[in-house]
Amino acid sequence: MSSGKHTTTAPSDRRAFGRWQTPARKVLAPVFNRAWKVKVNGAEHIPEDGPAILCANHNAFIDSFFIPLAVGRRVTFVGKAEYLDDWKTRTLLPNLGMVPIDRRGGAAATRALDTAAEVLDAGELFAIYPEGTRSRTGELHKGRTGAARLALRTGAPIIPVGLRGTREIQPPDRAVPAIGKRVEVHIGAPISVGHLGERAGRQPVLRQITDAVMGEIQALSGQDYVHAYANGRRTAPASASAVEPAAVPGVESVSGSASADRRELALV
Repeated sequence: MSSGKHTTTAPSDRRAFGRWQTPARKVLAPVFNRAWKVKVNGAEHIPEDGPAILCANHNAFIDSFFIPLAVGRRVTFVGKAEYLDDWKTRTLLPNLGMVPIDRRGGAAATRALDTAAEVLDAGELFAIYPEGTRSRTGELHKGRTGAARLALRTGAPIIPVGLRGTREIQPPDRAVPAIGKRVEVHIGAPISVGHLGERAGRQPVLRQITDAVMGEIQALSGQDYVHAYANGRRTAPASASAVEPAAVPGVESVSGSASADRRELALV
């Protein structure tokens, strides 16, 4: 039973996260490849070193296992603090790389984002689910602006990630994943927002960045997009309106960039 008191973490605790992730990845990679037909597209977009913010759709608890296996680097995650109410996960999840965040907001959520910034400043990867929770309907929902804030604050690029198939192996409320199904991890090219630093903190800018990233995730995941927050919604609306990526601000190639794969956001 939940005590209602959620564990939060100060930025100085960053090194406590993910200590078991590298050995766990070595053990789990062959297991996952046997249990599921795993296909990774776009792995070349993950930098060999240096910071990046991985922004992914979120359909199943097991998403947080497939992403580190796909990128091949240590990844620190943000996850809801309620996961740490259970003694079985209180030690396991932080050691696998989860930073708890209190979704009620306030100072606790700010501290979690401070920890995320410290992870990025140390040249590491940080993953976040912009929807803020697992989709109960299979649709992609309106994103929250935390990733945009982090990108503007740290200068780290945003890398969109689209997961396909994880909902089929672990639908909502299913504890044990189904075996033998196909999972695809599609990784997009990095998006730079560093040139927008002088406009950081303005809500319209944060929203445009976030909506553009959600459009990229939609293209990678193949989901229908609903321009509404998930908030635990369990059923799709009678007439879900799919929004094409072109309907939100786009991303363009950076002319003269050192990397042809690095793109920058073009705001409207």
